[in-house]
Amino acid sequence: MDRRRFLKAAGLAGAGAALAACTSPSGAPVTTTPVSTSSVPSGPPDWTALRSKMSGKLILPGEDGFTYQGFNPVWDNRKPAAIARVASPADIQACLEAAGKRVPIAARSGGHSYAGYSSPENGLQIDLRELEAVEILPGDQVRVGAGAQLGDVSRVLAASGRALPTGTCPTVGVAGLTLGGGIGVLSRKYGLTCDHLVSATVVTADGRVLTASAQQEPDLFWALRGGGGGNFGIVTEFVFTTVPAPNVTVFSLQYNAGATADVLGAWQTWIADAPGELWSNLVVRGGAQPTCRVGGCFIGSVGDLAALVSGLPAPANRFIQPQSYAESVQYFAGSGIEHESFVASSRIVREPIADPARAVALMNGQSDESYLIFDGLRGAVAAVANDATAFPHRTALASAQIYFKTPPESAPSTAEAMGRVRDGLGDLVGETGYVNYIDPKLPNWAQAYYSGNLPRLKEVAAKYDPDRVFAFAQGIGA
Repeated sequence: MDRRRFLKAAGLAGAGAALAACTSPSGAPVTTTPVSTSSVPSGPPDWTALRSKMSGKLILPGEDGFTYQGFNPVWDNRKPAAIARVASPADIQACLEAAGKRVPIAARSGGHSYAGYSSPENGLQIDLRELEAVEILPGDQVRVGAGAQLGDVSRVLAASGRALPTGTCPTVGVAGLTLGGGIGVLSRKYGLTCDHLVSATVVTADGRVLTASAQQEPDLFWALRGGGGGNFGIVTEFVFTTVPAPNVTVFSLQYNAGATADVLGAWQTWIADAPGELWSNLVVRGGAQPTCRVGGCFIGSVGDLAALVSGLPAPANRFIQPQSYAESVQYFAGSGIEHESFVASSRIVREPIADPARAVALMNGQSDESYLIFDGLRGAVAAVANDATAFPHRTALASAQIYFKTPPESAPSTAEAMGRVRDGLGDLVGETGYVNYIDPKLPNWAQAYYSGNLPRLKEVAAKYDPDRVFAFAQGIGA
């Protein structure tokens, strides 16, 4: 999502695997010879030798094109030793052979890691953005390269009259979104992005190229649907089922200062009882007197939506408009921004907060560039069991993102203020969180992100990456 549009307009804003079929996205054969993991290699990678083996590009510091930064400039000081702009699974295999266990390795898709984990310090960043093809398949399926961004996926699908439930930021990578679960504006009707995953092509730590699906590598397939990016291998390609692109009615309700606690209290009950065709979020903006907005979309008519929103307190301003699916994609995306500096975290709201005023009070006196964003869940999300995929928050009422904009130089102090809101909200709703809003300082982060699915995820990580080639600070194998 374009966070500026998300926060300003309506409060509406929101890697790794391989082929058993042994083909690249272009259909060319790829080798499945495993990389040796019997001993720890000595010395740094031979970058010159790696460059000679790649069909893509290896870029070293000081060379043209050495651009490793992600969306958030807070993490721009985290500099890799090299960037591999891979063009095929074979390139990734060569990277693992050359650099595995010698230096940290991380995949980069959209570059939206909230903790900057796609830029491994003094390591090898495997940049997947050349793997961006989006191919409509017969029936209701689509093949998507792991480097594709959500805006591109939505545009291709909309032109074919189809849709994939995703987030709304156009520059977010499909890989990171899917691997963490994939909350979006169609989730209550059609489920999470990961619920539509049919198969994933994964290059594992030992260099094998596998297809993970319900029939092949089922444990890996389970883990890839909500187990977080970077934990099990490097996904190069996804196949998803899609749905007919719906016409929707979008809406935004803005409230005066002083109404926020009452609106939050009413919204919680309202979204819990709403039909799955309705998705909504509520954004609390910090300040001396926090304000709020309610926004969302409805698969249905203006009249039916107007009847639904009448169940909320009367707003100071109201916007309701019918749109095609393609128009709604642009509405939620806004004009787009290339970078935004922020610190963020999350909590999962399992049941309505008993005292909404206490939640709102956490934002008293905070910057007017600070936001507490409640995104409604349940509906189709809750139709799947908590342990059917790795995403464990199926029955929750909402996710709550704590999002504080900040200049990079002020990030440490802003992170402290954000952390106090995170912990205060945790006192009200419990110590859980959403891995796609990964927070490097979240207490008990593994349990918070994965809950009862953590033991099985650890088993899968140990099976597919026993030497912790893809280890990072908040990796499941950590």
